[in-house]
Amino acid sequence: MNMQEFIDNWLPLFPQAIKETFQMVVISLFFSVIIGVILAILLILTRPGQPLQNKFVYQTLNLLINVIRSIPFIILLFFMLPFTKLLVGVTIGVKGVIVPLVVNAAPYIARLIESSLLEVNQGVIEAYRAMGIKTHQIIWNVMLREARPAIILALTIATISIIGATAMAGLVGAGGLGDLAYRFGHLRYEADVMYVTVILLIIIVQGVQSIGNRLAERMKKD
Repeated sequence: MNMQEFIDNWLPLFPQAIKETFQMVVISLFFSVIIGVILAILLILTRPGQPLQNKFVYQTLNLLINVIRSIPFIILLFFMLPFTKLLVGVTIGVKGVIVPLVVNAAPYIARLIESSLLEVNQGVIEAYRAMGIKTHQIIWNVMLREARPAIILALTIATISIIGATAMAGLVGAGGLGDLAYRFGHLRYEADVMYVTVILLIIIVQGVQSIGNRLAERMKKD
């Protein structure tokens, strides 16, 4: 296929595919971060040696996160089709893939944020506790603040992971660049569509990584 044929036949499809990819990433990341932060804080507060330690809660959350993280996204995607249909009424398109994306990403983000919070200097935390600062204030005003650079980098990794997941979601008609590559690049053997899709995904991932790195560096200087 020559350049003019590609421009006429396939190029008009890419703006909508890029828009759908960004919609899936932004919406699922938003809900995943909320759930992930809550899970991470619960893991920190209930782990052994912490003021609110609770062996049952900690081990239950730990097991749940590990179980979900052990399931490949493509399997989770098909496994959750009935639940997704029940919850949002559809299993295709951007709306239909948000639920499995969140279920897949939230535990991953929780584990990344937990690791970031655990890197905070324990001496600083103990000093605030000795001054009588309440636990929730230490979490929000000390640990999350001190861990901001690591959290930014963790969320950058999670965002890139979600971008990859949206590409796989194209197998169930979720839309976006993955769907475009699968329906036209693979099923119709349009190699040019596949090549352009890959290049666009590389550009998007590189852009996200660069922004994340810069934000983390800026947080370190604050």
